[in-house]
Amino acid sequence: MTNDARYPKSFASDNHAGVHSAVLQAILAANVGDAPAYGDDEWTATFERQITEVFGAQAKALPVFNGSGANIVGLALMLGRYDGIICAESAHITTHETGATERLLGNKIITVPTEDGKLRPDDIVSRIHTLGVRFEVQPKVVSISQATELGTSYTPDEITALAETAHAHGLRLHMDGARLANAAAFLGCDLRAFTTDAGVDVFSFGGTKNGALGAEAVVLLDPSLQEGGPYIRLQSLQQASKMRFLAAQLSALLTDDLWRQNASHANAMAQRLAAGLAELPEVAVVHPVESNAVFASLPRAVSQELLGHYRFHYWDERAGLVRWMTAFDTTPAQVDDFLSSIQKAALR
Repeated sequence: MTNDARYPKSFASDNHAGVHSAVLQAILAANVGDAPAYGDDEWTATFERQITEVFGAQAKALPVFNGSGANIVGLALMLGRYDGIICAESAHITTHETGATERLLGNKIITVPTEDGKLRPDDIVSRIHTLGVRFEVQPKVVSISQATELGTSYTPDEITALAETAHAHGLRLHMDGARLANAAAFLGCDLRAFTTDAGVDVFSFGGTKNGALGAEAVVLLDPSLQEGGPYIRLQSLQQASKMRFLAAQLSALLTDDLWRQNASHANAMAQRLAAGLAELPEVAVVHPVESNAVFASLPRAVSQELLGHYRFHYWDERAGLVRWMTAFDTTPAQVDDFLSSIQKAALR
């Protein structure tokens, strides 16, 4: 599909959005003269300092290229050869990363069905009965997504309970934070509240879905994991030679809380979309709108007509379930135009 008049705005993914102007300016500012490679530059040093200011003195950040790579690096640091990962069956690491964790790390993923994408402490307990049984994979890491793949957000108390349960049984807690900013904006809290203060051991700080050109970071909160971080990042092909351009993007997002501004706007556009859908009897919002995702059920004929003019994805085509995503650059007018198109299609 080309970006022609038939497709005025994509609601398929926040990855379809452009790059925030402040991030572009940060890249341009970094693109002056020579600088040491592999992270020995002033931009990376600034970003690392910002990370400690936000997440605590013990936090160590490793900029990487993408979210899947961030997950691979973070998980690899916590897993042995016979260890397994507990996660929701909707988790990105087991659904939309082409089996990267199992293929590249060789570790089994142990899934738990959930209605809202969120794990509970009892879900962890239900999957650790194999601990100490030498014929079974040993659960070692609990992995959660914030926000989840169903658009829901964990509260700090919910994550604290998961961390306490995991740690009590000798497991570590990993967080896929591709939409970390959206969750914090929805909850009205800072980024530390459900990471450092909640007991998370390793998480990814997502930038690409929140206005960056292409940059994520693995943040290590457990000091015992930090020594191996740079080695695992290089082995995982996530070491950038011109690191300053990744660090500059992430630093821009952390400057003056640009991350929150972008995420708050994206969330507000999702709320606007969900509110407009409430007036349409043919359409039902099926999950709480707690980030920048709206999951809706609608007749197939309606969705097929809309797909002729807008980009979006089926989440479950047989059930008529679609996912609509908003982004930092989605405008109220674009949401309203989309709602008008949905209404027209539903009334035909």
